[in-house]
Amino acid sequence: MNKLLSGFLIASLMLLINTSCKKVLEIAPYNSLTDVTSFSTPDRIESAVNGVYDAAQSGFYAGGAVRGYPFGAASIEQGDMRGEDMLTFVTFYAITYEATYNVTTANNVYHFETLYSLINRANLTIEGVNGAVGKGVISAALGNHYIGECRFLRAMAHHELLIHFARPYRDGNGSQTGIIYREFGINSDATVAAALAQTRTTVADGYTKALADLDYAEANLSATTATAPAPVNAGANKTYRVTKAAAIAMKMRLKLHMGDWAGVISEGAKVVPATPNMASYPGFISQVGGWKLETSPVTAFTAGGWQGNESIFSIRNAATDNAGVNGGLPNMLGNTSIGGRGIIRVSPVVFNLPEFLCVDSRRNMMGIIGTGASANYLTTKYIDPVTGTDPAPMIRYAEVLLTLAEAEGRQNGITTKSLQLLNEVRNRALPGGPGSFNAPPALTYTAGSFANANAFVKAVLQERRIEFIAEGKRWPDIHRNATDATFGTGGIPAKVGIGASVFANYVCAGGTAPYTTSVAAFPYSDYRFIWPIPLSETQTNPNYAQNPQY
Repeated sequence: MNKLLSGFLIASLMLLINTSCKKVLEIAPYNSLTDVTSFSTPDRIESAVNGVYDAAQSGFYAGGAVRGYPFGAASIEQGDMRGEDMLTFVTFYAITYEATYNVTTANNVYHFETLYSLINRANLTIEGVNGAVGKGVISAALGNHYIGECRFLRAMAHHELLIHFARPYRDGNGSQTGIIYREFGINSDATVAAALAQTRTTVADGYTKALADLDYAEANLSATTATAPAPVNAGANKTYRVTKAAAIAMKMRLKLHMGDWAGVISEGAKVVPATPNMASYPGFISQVGGWKLETSPVTAFTAGGWQGNESIFSIRNAATDNAGVNGGLPNMLGNTSIGGRGIIRVSPVVFNLPEFLCVDSRRNMMGIIGTGASANYLTTKYIDPVTGTDPAPMIRYAEVLLTLAEAEGRQNGITTKSLQLLNEVRNRALPGGPGSFNAPPALTYTAGSFANANAFVKAVLQERRIEFIAEGKRWPDIHRNATDATFGTGGIPAKVGIGASVFANYVCAGGTAPYTTSVAAFPYSDYRFIWPIPLSETQTNPNYAQNPQY
């Protein structure tokens, strides 16, 4: 094989050769990159597809250690550390938190490499499944379903690359330099050569290809795992295998990043009913898959809640396969009192938001770490640091509703529908619930609560910050709105210093008082707004051009 292998090519090969997919769903291993027998029987094909999910959950780090790359935990931790709403208390995340990364720093390098490893595994599996269908090993319907799963994961991985390594779509309507969108597997000299011949295209091209992948996934995935072709429907995999609603929700997410408000609304209409059931809560029950909000915000993060009504797609972890103490969400974010490390904590920046009412029950999803004046708050969403079984949440139905609310507000202004969507999420955490229509009138948003449509959209954006604390969604929102004159942060926001927060800084609905931000902001024009392409890539693959000034 050609020795001129880029970092992600090497990574792809290593991951396929050295890891097995049995860890995610306890299926027989898929160890060989080129072994034709991997797709010779239905069981082996199911194993290969599960291996793609495994690549999403447990990519390599520093020679083989699993730390939750790219989606097991890393996308959430990095998404929070690049923003201002979570706070690191050790230097473990200082490089990400303070934007001092470079072409060799571990977090951005391994995120890049493991994302492309996932993409390569998806591509090889797509090719193998197509071959198996052609030979009659499995039915076309099952093959299309498997390919839909792989193309969903491929789209999700490429979008993750776009939000970290490229400028946002709304800067120039997608005309900025994007990434390399890989749509074929790499397992021979010929495919290595083909990969090395590719160059970065535009951001718009990346979104176009990702949406095409998701269109395919939507058309070929089942509404629920229970209605999927066997053996996909076997076992309790409801939230760990992607479904039609997940594909639609991901398209809504991408179109939100594009500023395609009408597109978000069109996709949202497929899953969210036009009007809620006002007689009971939740009111907006999805007509695809029956997804709905839990009556309490905490339920989605309980042991049973991960397989419940709200978690559309999560990455599974298990006692026999988790990201360990250096990558698992409950270890990094969990309180030391339950066996966690408490490395990532809630920042007073989000704790003090005026929109985060003191009576909001989501404040009960925080615990106190430390004592006296030096105490801080951290999330209690992740509850099992001992065996690390907490899944990594990728898509919750709450995101679908708030995405649609934002698009409705931007496109149509303050309407009955936009208000109902926002209140569906917000009011379940307020006194008088559960029920989006049962909160006290003084606390429920009405048209009169907002001076104009911009004020409404701001409320939705603030609600996203509150609802998704410690779920890694802050950076994607900063990134997509970076050039928005009304709602942008102007770049990477200023942050509370590492380990600098004290208990007195946390003031319920207290605005900016009394904390200070000692980690300086970076303007959008600064080259550090996006991550560098790893040196391991650019040294061996000159066609993967480096981001400017790195």
